[in-house]
Amino acid sequence: INQPYHSSQQPSRTLLSIGARTSSKAMAIADDNIILNPEFDGGLDGWSGSGCKIELHDSLDDGKVLPATGKYFVAATGRTDTWNGVMQDVTARLQRKTAYEVAATVRLSGANVSPCEVRATLAVQTADGRQQYIAVGKLQASDKDWAQLQGKFLLNSTMAKATIYIEGPKAGVDLLLDCLVVKRAQKAPPCSPPDFENLEYGANIIQNSNLDDGLNCWFPLGPCALAVRDGSPRVLPPMAQESLALDDEPLNGKHIHVTGRTQTWMGPAQIITDKLTLHATYQVSAWVRVAGQMSGAQNINIAVAVDSQWLNGGQVLARDERWYEIGGSFRVEAKPASRVMVYVQGPDAGLDLMVAGFQVFPVDRKARVKHLRKITDKVRKRDVVVKLTGTDGTVIQGAECVEVRVRQVSNSFPLGACIMRTNMDNEDFVDFFTKNFNWAVFGNELKWYWTEPQRGQVNYADADDLLKLCSDNGMCVRGHCIFWEVDNMVQQWVKTLSTDDLSAAVKSRIDGLLTRYKGKFRHYDVNNEMLHGSFYQDKLGKDIRATMFKTASELDPDALLFVNDYNVEGMCDIRATPEAYIEQIIGLQEQGAPVSGVGLQGHVSNPVGPVIRNVLDRLAVLGLPLWFTELDVSAANEYVRADDLEVMLREAYAHPAVEGVMLWGFWELFMSRDSAHLVNAEGDINEAGRRLLQLKKEWLTHAHGHADENGEFKFRGHHGAYHVDVVTPTGCKITQEFTVDKDDSPMVLNINV
Repeated sequence: INQPYHSSQQPSRTLLSIGARTSSKAMAIADDNIILNPEFDGGLDGWSGSGCKIELHDSLDDGKVLPATGKYFVAATGRTDTWNGVMQDVTARLQRKTAYEVAATVRLSGANVSPCEVRATLAVQTADGRQQYIAVGKLQASDKDWAQLQGKFLLNSTMAKATIYIEGPKAGVDLLLDCLVVKRAQKAPPCSPPDFENLEYGANIIQNSNLDDGLNCWFPLGPCALAVRDGSPRVLPPMAQESLALDDEPLNGKHIHVTGRTQTWMGPAQIITDKLTLHATYQVSAWVRVAGQMSGAQNINIAVAVDSQWLNGGQVLARDERWYEIGGSFRVEAKPASRVMVYVQGPDAGLDLMVAGFQVFPVDRKARVKHLRKITDKVRKRDVVVKLTGTDGTVIQGAECVEVRVRQVSNSFPLGACIMRTNMDNEDFVDFFTKNFNWAVFGNELKWYWTEPQRGQVNYADADDLLKLCSDNGMCVRGHCIFWEVDNMVQQWVKTLSTDDLSAAVKSRIDGLLTRYKGKFRHYDVNNEMLHGSFYQDKLGKDIRATMFKTASELDPDALLFVNDYNVEGMCDIRATPEAYIEQIIGLQEQGAPVSGVGLQGHVSNPVGPVIRNVLDRLAVLGLPLWFTELDVSAANEYVRADDLEVMLREAYAHPAVEGVMLWGFWELFMSRDSAHLVNAEGDINEAGRRLLQLKKEWLTHAHGHADENGEFKFRGHHGAYHVDVVTPTGCKITQEFTVDKDDSPMVLNINV
């Protein structure tokens, strides 16, 4: 989930996946289309085949296949590989740093053809001789009807040649193209902040939640039975308490008891359609329990069915018959729904399910900011005393008349972002990156499938270029990643190796990487996503993970070695619970692995502060630094996206165990999630980007005043680098630079006046 590129099946290619969906409405043929002869009215002029033949047709299959728009279409035939297709040279008509949207009307043809992926790809040869393949868009096409492939791309580099390809189906399948449009993308119209004026924050939208009115408003989902019983917890779940600021709010001890469950999805349900406000973030909270003959740990889930869409409101893994807190969040964004149902489900058929204290309420994010600022003041600031003395060390006369001006130059809290080699060619990207971040991580350029896509063909050129850029700008860099444990992220040649050859290849990879870059990377993600994959462990045994950490520590003793995984912070994935992560880390440490940091990727949706804080608190017991290593938030409305980003950054900055945050990109078309960018493709900063800059400004301290009678000027400031000017009544100015480090005791800065 955290790779913004994808590999083509053509061995010599690596695709830069920067495409994004355009409007679902078909783009009309327009004068600004840079494609020549887009509907083939001029025959095949301007077109050619890529590794295959192309033919012009007005119909196929005895008239069953006709053009979708104009009079003709083209067929790519004799295809022997996925990259064979239709292409056109667009070199003279493309402009760099300009966003283009693409629409291609495509179809498949052949005998017994099953649906296949069709892709639009831009091949670019840069002015300095590098070859890039930019993935523009893709869809599943069939031989039943025409379909429109859509996408968007931005060219960063100065090009020597650019060609657009329509390709992708498996060998032997004919690929039909009816029309291709490539034109400058229209900028999205400005959006407005959502209207929450009438929203009652903290109000539970679940009716009869306390069950005082029996089962009124509740119904069983499926042929199971509901009953009201006593014996449940009499306090709200902790995460709800923190959001609602209700430390002692009692519950009445009643719960819904579900029996006769014959399917996992059966449980109590309620319709909440008319209770929801579009774009509002709803926190979900309840006590849940299972009873019966359990065959193992049971997944309990709060689900939200929005018309035909399913949203995850939270999950918990019940290992016994205790009451468990379940928490999460959801949001309805696209349009007012015709029917919204919330229900509790998950345990095995035959088990009883119990639910108590069910809460679904809109979260007042602004109310929590005041609370977080108080915590931040304790965690990220230090008292400073600027002490003015004379040459003999005594308090100067007339100290009260001496003016002191303190300005923080930079905050030392690590705030970084993801960068890719192609981004280096866009000076606007580089300018925003170097001005606003002090740490970096490479999107793909250090991963094994990138540095050695074919066995023995090792190439660190892209990583070297990125490392030099970061070094030239004084930025620290995380090494992501040495290995990736998820099967489909392992390159094909590695999968085919014997056990002995794989063991040797693993050793060669780690030795080569860490020897080459010893001292260059401050962190390494040693084996990415071990909660979600087990390729190397399955092939090489249970000790291989610890061995990777030990070897990395021997090769680069100064680097901090991280575990790194996703969904841990969201309470929405039973494979990635905080407890599972803690158990994995302790298991590695017991095997002698020098785990020195915990990475939370942070690909979050609808974040709620107390839920995030709860996870951080649970992980903090490890005593290891916590980092958000790949943070991104996704929301179509940029004001909602800004709020999501602010929630995550404030929670991280206010937590004493969090020692850094890395954003997984910030520039449109160069992120792994849609609607997650802070800066649009052509460089305009949106509301989410402005919110980031506002927070960075808030986390810089400025102080101005006069010394007291003891020659002291006191302030409390964020950790980081400072500049101070001391101006005497005679106009003499003394300037000094200093750094406020993390410490509980006041810092004394002596300045001789």
